[in-house]
Amino acid sequence: MKITGAEIFVESLKKEGVEVLFGYPGGVIIPIFDTLYDEQKIRFVLARHEQAAAHAADGYARATGKAGVCIATSGPGATNLVTGIATAYMDSVPVVAFTGQVKTTMIGSDAFQEADITGITRPITKHNYLVKDVKDLARTIKEAFHIATTGRPGPVLVDIPVDVTMGSAEFAYPKQINLRGYKPNTDGHPLQIKKVAEAIRQARRPVIYAGGGIILSNASEELRTLAEKTSIPVTTTLLCLGGFPSDHPLSLGMPGMHGTQAANLALTECDLIVAVGARFDDRVTGKLDAFAPHARIAHLDIDPAAISKNVKVDIPVVGDARRTMEQLIAVVEPRKRNGWNDRVDAWKQEYPPTYVPSDAVIKPQYVVEQIYEATKNRETVISTEVGQNQMWAAQYYKFSRPRTLLSSGGLGTMGYGFPAAIGAQLGRPDAVVFDIAGDGSIQMNIQELATAVQERLSVNIAILNNGYLGMVRQWQDLFWNKRYSATDIEVAPDFVKLAEAYGAKGIRVTDPGKVREAIEEAIATDGPVILDFVVDREENVFPMVPAGKPISEMIGGLA
Repeated sequence: MKITGAEIFVESLKKEGVEVLFGYPGGVIIPIFDTLYDEQKIRFVLARHEQAAAHAADGYARATGKAGVCIATSGPGATNLVTGIATAYMDSVPVVAFTGQVKTTMIGSDAFQEADITGITRPITKHNYLVKDVKDLARTIKEAFHIATTGRPGPVLVDIPVDVTMGSAEFAYPKQINLRGYKPNTDGHPLQIKKVAEAIRQARRPVIYAGGGIILSNASEELRTLAEKTSIPVTTTLLCLGGFPSDHPLSLGMPGMHGTQAANLALTECDLIVAVGARFDDRVTGKLDAFAPHARIAHLDIDPAAISKNVKVDIPVVGDARRTMEQLIAVVEPRKRNGWNDRVDAWKQEYPPTYVPSDAVIKPQYVVEQIYEATKNRETVISTEVGQNQMWAAQYYKFSRPRTLLSSGGLGTMGYGFPAAIGAQLGRPDAVVFDIAGDGSIQMNIQELATAVQERLSVNIAILNNGYLGMVRQWQDLFWNKRYSATDIEVAPDFVKLAEAYGAKGIRVTDPGKVREAIEEAIATDGPVILDFVVDREENVFPMVPAGKPISEMIGGLA
């Protein structure tokens, strides 16, 4: 029996186990929304902006490990997804984005709301499709999910003309996909694995440098097993926070521009780096020719293009992070603690994250610490916006489990955190969810309060309100003679009244003694809450590596 393309679309999503679809309707995707009208198994969540729909799908994917799915109409609806797609691409997040398109016969005619979205997104998707025949729709959707979720994950876009959704064909969903030229390698080459094991045996000052691939491949247990068997200290990037317990004796914390002194000194002084699922981002390496000058480097990564892309690698291993570490654990010799471990521990004791407390003004670091204290014994997901709020969350929230931090690492997208928190709350409804935000970045997608209220989602937004675009102001403070050009937010909303206008709860806090009480009140509230913490206006994120400097040259915040 033949069914319409719109029905094929919905049935295909059900075959993929999709439970939540984020998006915004429009003219050429009315056939799909008409089919969704009677659908009971897929929950459609109406975002108030397509960018937010993409970020919500991204947050859902990071929090659950499943593919996130979003949909938008043609033209401006499709182009509004671009920032969210690019965010997912930079952080290797499995998102499948569907866009409507004008009729196939009108493509290229500059029809109303026509945009070449496949051309626009080609550089920021793992793959994309323009479906021209309804008979190809089911197979294309199957391929899209397969590509998005295998190998190095990433976003895939499927552009569907309106006449394809209105056409009809027999529905046959493929059970398996065999794509020519696409065969991600999961197992590392045994000889290369043995080379890594031998390098560990010979090393006197080794460090494990773990990246977001640990989270993506569900390899946290393997990372811990490898570290404990070899007694190697572990540094975890922003996107790997939670992939290795922050309170573990071997944890060095986050490396890089706003990382820990211990992590940066260890990377500088080590003689071997075992990098797993990391891409040697410039915010981690600092000045490249001064990065790990004494070290051999082994790099285990699913993406061969990532190996030796930024830093020359001595022992490349192409394979899935979880599988390659399983192989390595099986052959590596146990290694006892030595003087290197003692030296690293001394750095950790000498240079802990620190700030100057105050009874007169709220310190943003204190807010993050209190959110941690209030949630450490609960299932919790923390999302962040971008900037100072993001770095304070990374430094002062003690992440101990994977998929508990959602943050735009590669693209640094302001406005990411709130919709990502909405996606996380829908994917993990039993979790306490906090978006740690700045007063600038929260306004990028503040309209999603309507989504949170409509969906009855208990998302807590903790605004560290300093009246500035904080991180840019910090750079102007430190490197541009305090010339605060366009960073002083002279006109800002009353966030409490704004929350109430949307039907949410708003709480303003100006007294350090009331911080914990407000956090507990928010957690106990059913529905979204804005916590407006009026914090020290010119508090900076320290320590910090100035741009272009080696990561061993950190300034500020050192005990």
